[in-house]
This record gives sequence, structure tokens and C-alpha cells, in this order.
Amino acid sequence: MCKIIAIANQKGGVGKTTTTGNLGIGLASAGKKVLLIDADAQGSLTASLGYEEPDAMEYTLATILGKIINEEEFDIQEGILHHEEGVDLMPSNIELSGLEVSLVNVMSREMVLKEYLEQIKDQYDYCLIDCMPSLGMVTVNAFAAADSVLIPVQAAYLPAKGLEQLIKTIRKVKRQINPHLEIEGILMTMVDERTNYAREIMRLLTEGYGGQIHFFKNNIPLSVRAAETSAMGISIYEHDPKGKVADAYRELTEEILSDMKGGVAV
Repeated sequence: MCKIIAIANQKGGVGKTTTTGNLGIGLASAGKKVLLIDADAQGSLTASLGYEEPDAMEYTLATILGKIINEEEFDIQEGILHHEEGVDLMPSNIELSGLEVSLVNVMSREMVLKEYLEQIKDQYDYCLIDCMPSLGMVTVNAFAAADSVLIPVQAAYLPAKGLEQLIKTIRKVKRQINPHLEIEGILMTMVDERTNYAREIMRLLTEGYGGQIHFFKNNIPLSVRAAETSAMGISIYEHDPKGKVADAYRELTEEILSDMKGGVAV
């Protein structure tokens, strides 16, 4: 059984792409077969894994979804890249923006990504979807296809404030499209626990949502080393294997693998 996890937050810059890449590579290091899907037209995940010019790619997620919309035949392996750290990647580029606009007029428009994943998921243990920083049609497609949503939240006021709208959208998708959708949990990122400000934000979030949503035990600390990985095209395990961020992502990977909570009902 493949578990599909959408990694989403409509606020950009919260560590969403970094979490997708490092969690995916962590799972692959644990012997799991992992597919990463870049569902962001900015191609951030694609670029952060070392593919420097996403917009020059011939086959991307937009290509595949376009073929599904037009009912064209395609090889399910088409476009998938094999990264040296053991994960597979379905890349993305700016063409996904145009496809999102065209989805508005498509029948069963929320289910196009799910149709693709239904064909390929049996080849993987985990599929992680890096969603774009919006609650548009491609993100709704990710929620419709996913088993759960992992929500990275930066320990700061504005990212925390936007959490309520995201949770409302997840609940709406669960009611109307995907009744099996759960919230995997909230992951605090870029945490500087030396500051009262960060501790206060985490306290408020835990008080506000802790009774209804799982919070991962481990926070991802603020680190310049983690920010450097995107520019270098490698994971934190390669760039700074003994650092605190690598340790934090290892612990997150273990928590996902243990899966004792089985997700939390929305």
C-alpha cells in the first residue's frame, strides 16, 4: 500500500519544499520506494534536487496531467527522474500555471492528479506531493489524491495566522471530494527556541489546535546550513549529516514510519 502525503501551506517560505525533499530522501534511506511530485509551478523542489532549469524540461507534471485531460495515452514512467539519493521525482515548471487555469473547464477537475497516481502508486511505498503556496486547483487536486496532509508551519505570526484557512480547505475537500483525507500533523519549522517569540507562537498554536490536530514531537530548527541545500541540489543528509537539522529530519522520518497515530481525523 502506497501512502500519499500532500505537504502544504498556502504561505510560502515555511520550509515546505525542504521538508518534502528531506523527508522523501529519509524514507528512501530507510529502504522505502519513494516518489516525490513537484506540484508547484515555480519548480522549487525540482531545482532544489539539482535540476537547475525546470522550465527547459520537456516532460513535467503539467505534460502528464495535460495528457490525462485530453485522454491521450502515455507511459506512466514518462517524465520521472531518478535522483542519486534514492528517490524518484516527477518534476514541475511554469507550464503548470497554464494547466491550472485550464483545469477550471475540465470535467472532474479535482480528480486529474488522483487519476495519474492511481496508475503509478503501486510501484511506491510513499508518494510526497510538494504543493504550491496557494489553495488553487492544483493544490485541491493534491488533497483529493492524498491520504493525509502534512502542514509545515514556521514559528512566526503570519504563517501561524494563515493556518485556519488551510484547515478549512482541507475539511471542505474531505466533506465534498475525499472522505478519507486526514491531517498527518503540524510540523514546526525554522524554530529558534532561544527566542521567547518562537516559544510563544508554538504555545499558542498548541493551545489552539493541539486538541484536534497532531503536532510532530520534533521541530525543525532554524539553520543556515539547511537553507544552503536548495542551492546545492543535495539533501541535508549529504550537506550537513551530523548537524541538528539532519537529526531533526531523521526523527521526523522515524515518526512517519512508525505511523502509530495513523493520521488524525480532520
